[in-house]
Amino acid sequence: MQLLAFGLNHHSAPLSVRERLAFPGDQLRENLHHLRTSLAETAPEQALVSTCNRTELYLATETPDHAKEQALDWLAERSQSRTSDLSDHLYEHQDPQAVRHVFRVASGLDSMVLGEPQILGQLKQAAREAHEAGNLGVHLHHLFQRAFSVAKEVRTSTEIGAHSVSMAAAGVKLAQRIFGDLSQTSMLFIGAGEMIDLCLSHFSAQHPTRLMVANRTVARGEILAHRYGGQAMALSGLPDQLHHFDIVVSCTASSLPILGLGMIESALKKRRHRPVFLVDLAVPRDIEAEVASLDNAFLYTVDDLGGLVKEGVEARQGAVVHAEAIIENGVQHFMQWKETRQQVPLIKALSGELEVIQAQEVLAAQRRLARGDSPDAVLQGLAHALSQKLLHGAYAGLSSPDVEAREEAATLVRRLFKISDSL
Repeated sequence: MQLLAFGLNHHSAPLSVRERLAFPGDQLRENLHHLRTSLAETAPEQALVSTCNRTELYLATETPDHAKEQALDWLAERSQSRTSDLSDHLYEHQDPQAVRHVFRVASGLDSMVLGEPQILGQLKQAAREAHEAGNLGVHLHHLFQRAFSVAKEVRTSTEIGAHSVSMAAAGVKLAQRIFGDLSQTSMLFIGAGEMIDLCLSHFSAQHPTRLMVANRTVARGEILAHRYGGQAMALSGLPDQLHHFDIVVSCTASSLPILGLGMIESALKKRRHRPVFLVDLAVPRDIEAEVASLDNAFLYTVDDLGGLVKEGVEARQGAVVHAEAIIENGVQHFMQWKETRQQVPLIKALSGELEVIQAQEVLAAQRRLARGDSPDAVLQGLAHALSQKLLHGAYAGLSSPDVEAREEAATLVRRLFKISDSL
């Protein structure tokens, strides 16, 4: 069984391509079922990872070339794209590169923010969803478990996450370039997920005059808002309330834009063209791209923040080298485990043969005991019969008229029974 990692990320594809292949929220579970139906024959094990920076398929397959072809067709179908339009942005990794890639992703070495911790939680969620959907088998299950273990070792043994500039911190820096002192601004956060929580922790530290969380489920928004001293509102109130906010940060699982060009234009008019700073961290995007063309609307996407988050990378090169060494060791151990899996059918067959021999000899011993034979004699006979039957193949090989066969058998016997080469 070969492992295949197949997909695209922020290195290989622009946001406009990535958002077509994003599977936010409940779409992930739905597409896992469709993936299993489409690839079950060529890849009996499948997992789907979808974040703002990547969409990847992890497959266990006996026919990687065929599986890759079907995976490309599946991605094209789900994104309503031509395979030729996707091919230039896709990459593939096979054993052991696929294992190394998954370990690097889990450890934060392949992220836009070096060492960021969110990706590990996203991978765990992807593994959980794939398991519940029935898509995981022994190979991908073990791959994920080893990836989580390696990532934990990387984070506890290195400083890979130290001094990193998160997306949230980068957003604060950009907002300060426009408004200076953010304590005089009002802030709106759309969504109530992990990324919005992270952004709230950074932006609220600037002590804004007003902080609001807009969410489809108001109760969930209230829980998050109260944690940072803010208020909550429904998404339906955005058209009437948007103009009150200087800073807008959005990250939802919506498949359609939350803020359109017309809504932003209307808000700017009500603001008498005072600037508004918008950060869209969602993939697919929450804010229509055309908003960037409006005067006094400063829109930044997840890719636009990429330059700022690279700060501190040079200072962590030693940690990167250490992390790569931990990952390489993990890859070697995983590949050793995988190679032993190839012998499982032979081990099962051998075990089955031995169980048959055991059952036969135990039955013969029981019959002798029933006839009244001495228990000591019966036990000695049982031991002798078992050893003779188990060693029959070795005796036959050592007695073969073929010289090469005898030498090969002698080598195997010495190795299996740890007999000195001098004999």
